[in-house]
This record gives sequence, structure tokens and C-alpha cells, in this order.
Amino acid sequence: MSQEDFFLKGRRPGILILMVALFFVGVVSDARGDSRDFSREVSRLISGINMDAPGMENVRSNRDNPVKAAEELLHYFRKREHVIHPVDRKSRLEGLGKSAGEADMVAADNALKHILVGQPAYPPYFCGDDINWGTRPVPDNEWVWQLNRMGFWNSLARAYWHTGDEKYAREWGNQLLDWTRKNPNDKEHAYAWRSIEAGIRGASWTSLFQRFIDSPSFTPEVLVAFLNSCDDHATYLMTKYTTRSNWALMEAEGMAFIAFTFPEFRDAVTWRVEAIRRLNQEITLQVYPDGHQRELAIGYHMGCIGWFSRTLELAKMNGMSEVFPPSYPRMIEKMCEVPMKLGHPDGTSAQFGDAWAGKPGQYRGRFREWADSYGRDDFLYLATGGREGKMPDSLAWALPHSGLYSMRSSWKEDAICLVLKCGPDGGGHCQPDNGTFELFAGGRNLMPDGGSYIYSGDRENRAWFRQTKVHQTLTLNGENSMYAPRLLLWKPGENLDILVVENQSYENLTHRRSLFFVNKRYFVIVDEATGTAAGEIDLHFQLAPGKAVADTENRAFQSAHESGWNVWVEAMGKKDLLLEEEEGQVSFLYTKKEPRPAYRFRTEKQAQTPFVRFVTVVAPYDREVPAIKALIKTALSGKTGEMEIEVTEAGKRFKIGYSL
Repeated sequence: MSQEDFFLKGRRPGILILMVALFFVGVVSDARGDSRDFSREVSRLISGINMDAPGMENVRSNRDNPVKAAEELLHYFRKREHVIHPVDRKSRLEGLGKSAGEADMVAADNALKHILVGQPAYPPYFCGDDINWGTRPVPDNEWVWQLNRMGFWNSLARAYWHTGDEKYAREWGNQLLDWTRKNPNDKEHAYAWRSIEAGIRGASWTSLFQRFIDSPSFTPEVLVAFLNSCDDHATYLMTKYTTRSNWALMEAEGMAFIAFTFPEFRDAVTWRVEAIRRLNQEITLQVYPDGHQRELAIGYHMGCIGWFSRTLELAKMNGMSEVFPPSYPRMIEKMCEVPMKLGHPDGTSAQFGDAWAGKPGQYRGRFREWADSYGRDDFLYLATGGREGKMPDSLAWALPHSGLYSMRSSWKEDAICLVLKCGPDGGGHCQPDNGTFELFAGGRNLMPDGGSYIYSGDRENRAWFRQTKVHQTLTLNGENSMYAPRLLLWKPGENLDILVVENQSYENLTHRRSLFFVNKRYFVIVDEATGTAAGEIDLHFQLAPGKAVADTENRAFQSAHESGWNVWVEAMGKKDLLLEEEEGQVSFLYTKKEPRPAYRFRTEKQAQTPFVRFVTVVAPYDREVPAIKALIKTALSGKTGEMEIEVTEAGKRFKIGYSL
């Protein structure tokens, strides 16, 4: 019999009241579990809170009555106004119909049915009526790790503000109670307690608190479980400091957000001071003077801008901006210049290391935000597609500490742009690819980097994408190279940009790459392999997915897109070169890969041969293949410090070169 049927049967009032009372007692008992456990949890929470704080009087007077104390604590948090958070509780009603997009609503409605998202490259997965937070539907550990970041909780929160429907708040409260009960911080639940996940939760949970605290479903039981877990998170993060890694920033951010949002905790000041100390230290350890984050993968660089910035903004909101020195926001501003300096004309990014190109215009919103924060007209120009602001003041940029360089023909979306990498070892998210580059022209990435495909769960494929020989650089016997970069020359000019970099790629072999951007239209690349090493010297190039045509006799190949721009690549001068096709793959999305044309120029080097040199013309074009030849006129530049090249274009000859 349903409750509605029961009330319609006209039962006697006394029995009716008794049964209704028993029903609600059962509901409360189910929510709280064993009342003694709840009392212990309340006592534990109160012991970690400063009961002498203003407004805590009613909580303090009821500390011997755990149920009442929890109710008073909830009342306190709903009334308090002295803590400011980026999510403003007062704007909840303004968010009706505006807070969630379609993707959020799908994720929230799925979460109601326990169909949850782990690593978002995989489909959502039903985790059971009784949720198994350690479930692994795929071999990739990223799935279960990201499941325990609970991104779908953010969707539930936005769906709640968007619709006002209590079912979203109620489900979040139920899942919060379930997760905290099932996932103590021990070895058995290590999948949920990596420090990176703890840091992410520490920050995101404070936003959830702001969105749900005024909900009737945010009960005293939810509050107690939530705050005790926040205490657990911050206490744990105090013991974890993964310095020189983006993990350190997430660890510190999580601790800082808990400390700022809940100053009532007795240890909040300790947490806050330590989190800020780490952020101040890490911005000097992790960010090169040229502004790039040390891991040299653009996605992590952009993430680090957020991790460094959000705690600074939170401190400002709460009147504590002085805890960060003036150099701190200046360095963040320098970081914000990186996607401007290294981005492709359509706003996508080079896929060096564990990075993905992303979508055109992906950073426009960020540039708008930074234009306002730093008063930058060049950021405003990029945010508005050139409609407002001022064009950046250069077409060529060098980040010499990071080993990243770019040169472009204009700031139009169809511009020619090349981005080259020859930098230090950036750690696990970096690849042994010094000398590699991406070439963009006519709105198309003609020669993209391969990307990384996957992080874990498929070691064979991850290892394949990390090989030096699948990048646009030089190899010895197909082996992976070392990191030992040097910038020898950076000389941008009106009609000629020159970049000369060098890498001690192998123990007995140095690779020097001299790159000339001629008349803002095409590139002449000179690669020199110097040393006593012997074996097969290969120069590798890869194209975008699609058709390609190779001319092995003339050692040339080109992309063959039916419309739009293409690229011509031709080796000059050296007669004993072999042009061979090799395996090519590219990954633009996590766990997704596709074949693409790839070629190598190969020659043999003997130990007694001091050097091998390649001269290559790389020419993007719209309709007709340009007629360009390049001939070296000097000896090995490594010995003389000079290079002179005679270029012939459409019957006209001229010289380019440099003197180191």
C-alpha cells in the first residue's frame, strides 16, 4: 500500500499519527545509521572546530547533545556571511535556467541512475544500485581515478541551480554519505586517495558546499560527513607535497580552498599558510623565466595557470592578497602569454608531449578574462578575433628556457605558422622529441605532432607515441634521443626568421637544426649530425591524415588534400639519400588514433665520417607547388660557425645564412 493509499483509507487519527511517526523515525534512522556512530562523528567534528568562534554559541551549548549540535552547526553555516567564495550562494535564484548546459544535464540525469563518468573518453558506466567506487570497466586506471574526482557531482550541482529540482541535491547528499562511508583513507581504497584526487576534491567540494548548503536535502548528517571528510582531506594533504609537478599545485589548491572556506577548523590557519607557502615556492620551481610550465605540455601549462590563479583570487576575495608577493601575479601573467606566443592561428595548440590540439578558438574565453585581469590589449585582440584590442607586437617568439619557438606570417586565421621544440626534460608528460615541429597554414595543421594517445592501460601504444622516430626530427638507428638542448641563434626579421638549435641527442652524436623562414612563405631546414657514432641516420617527417604522394627518385613528397592548403617536402643536394615510407599515427583525442602519411630520409654514417647533413625545403602552398631549390655553400657550420645557402625560387637566386 502506498502512502497515498494509506491516507485515503480513512484510518483512525491516532493510528495514523503513530504510523506516520514510525515512518519518519525509520527514515531518520536509515539516514544516520547507528545513532551512536552519528554521535561519534559529531563529537569528532566538534573537536576539530574552534568552538570559541563568533556565532558558535548555540553549537557550543549543545555539544553534549550531538543531534542538536549538528542541527545548530548547519544553522550556523547557512547564516554565516564572512567567508567569500567564487560560487556566490546568493546568486542561486539568478542561475535558474542558466546554470547547466546540455552535457551537464545528461551527466546529472545519468548520475541519478548511478551511470557515472570516469575518464571522459570512455562511455558512462552503471556502477551499481549500491555504487562500487572502485569499479574498473576498462583496464585504464585513469577511469577509476577520475571516477573518484566526481566530476558528475559538479553536474548535479549545476543541474540543481539550473532547475531547482530537489532530486539533484538529494542524490548528491546520498552519494556523499555513501562515498565517505565506503572510502576511508587506507591501502584498500588507494584508488580514491591519490593526492591528486584529494586535492581536486578539496577544491571542488567547496563549490558543491556553496551550491547545496541551502537545500533541504543538505541535512545535518550530510554536513557532518562532508566536514569530517574535508578535515581528512586537508590533514592528508599536509603530508603530501609532490614538488616540481602539477600534482603539487592541486594538492596545495585543495588544502587552501578547504582552509579559506572553512576557517572554523582549528587547523585552518596551518593549512592555509602551508598551501600558500607551497604555491609561492612552486611558481619559482615549476615556471621557467620565459613563462612556460616545466612539463612542456600545453594542457598542463594551462591547468597550472588555473591552479596558481584560483587560490590567489580566493585570497583577494577574503582580504588576504598580501600573502602572495607582487612577483606571483606577474609570473601568472607571463604564463598567460604562452598560448598567444605558441598557439596556432586558429587557436589550437601544438601536441608536444601529453597534449592535444584542442578546438579552434578554445582559449578565447580565457584571453577575455586575462585581458580584464591584466589590462592587456593583445589578449583582448585574441579574445575577440581581432575586432577589439591591439594586435600582438611580434610575429616570432622565443621561449629559450623552455626551448619552444614560433614564427608566423601574420595574425590572420589562414597564416603560416611553425612551432618548434628543443627543450629540457619535462618529466613524465614530456617526450624525447627535441627538434620536432608542427606546421600550420591556410587554416589547416599540415604537419601535426603525434600526440600521446593514452596515459595508462595500454603501455604498448603509449610507448609507440613516445618514440623519437615518430616525431619530426633526426634519429640514430631509430633509437630514442636524450635531452641536452642549446639555443645557438634566434634572429627574427622582416623577411627572414632564423632559428638554430642543437641537441646532444646521443652519446656520440649531436643534432643541429638550422631553420630559415623565408619571406614568411616557406622553410629551409638544415640538419647536421656530428660525432663519432655510426649507423643509420634518419630524418623523419609526418603529415596530417589524408592522402599523400611521394617521389622517391627526387626524394620529395607532398600531402594531397583535395581542397585547401598542402605542403611540399623535398630533400636537396645529397644523392645517397633514400626516401622511405614508415608507419604514421596521430592522436587528437584520448584513446583515439588514426593513420597518417609518414616518411624518412635515410643515409648511412660511418664512424670515421665526421658529419652528415640534410637540406630540406618545407613549403606550404595553396594551389601550385612552389619551385624552390636550396644549396649549401659552406662547410659544416659546427666547425666554422657560419652557414650560407643559395636559394633559387622561380628562377631567381638569393642567399640566406648566418654567422654565430
